[in-house]
Amino acid sequence: MANSDRTEGSLKDAKGDLKKAAGELLGDGELKREGNADKAEGKLQKGFGKLRDMIRGRRDV
Repeated sequence: MANSDRTEGSLKDAKGDLKKAAGELLGDGELKREGNADKAEGKLQKGFGKLRDMIRGRRDV
């Protein structure tokens, strides 16, 4: 079972995809940058969650 960091990171990553796509569609550079930032934050959080799982000895990483 994934920990909360992995779950929340996945949600932030998906939110970033949506914001980035909306920014590209609307020509809104600020929204696109926010999407990229959300994606990066989500990826970092997912990575942290994976690391926590590895430390705890979970094998479903």
